[in-house]
Amino acid sequence: MKIWTLMLLRVSLGWLLVIWGADKVFNVEHGMAVANKFYFGFLAIESALQVAGVLQILIGLAVVVGFARRWVYPAQVLLNAASLLAVLQSVIDPWSWVLAGSNALFYPSLIIFAASLLLIAYRDEDTLVLAKY
Repeated sequence: MKIWTLMLLRVSLGWLLVIWGADKVFNVEHGMAVANKFYFGFLAIESALQVAGVLQILIGLAVVVGFARRWVYPAQVLLNAASLLAVLQSVIDPWSWVLAGSNALFYPSLIIFAASLLLIAYRDEDTLVLAKY
């Protein structure tokens, strides 16, 4: 059961990156709004956002199939860490009891980050992959 669970975790986390990347490429207005609201305008230039989206899609697809895991898993962790940091206020205080503007819907960012670390920790046991490295 472990290999199937790791595969499901890998595929779902990778596909999340594909979805986020596709949003940057095909829904540029939304991507720009997210960049401006959560990332201090970082990559809030249409062409830069789309290039970042394509890279995120490629990383996500590599995660999905288990290709170049020694490189793409840390990249995934960095992307998920950036997302976690962007909404950290909502993770710390999901109901805005102390920090105004929090949103409980962002709490799963912590779970996503932890799951991406788990993929690294169990990389050698995840055998249903395209490449064994």
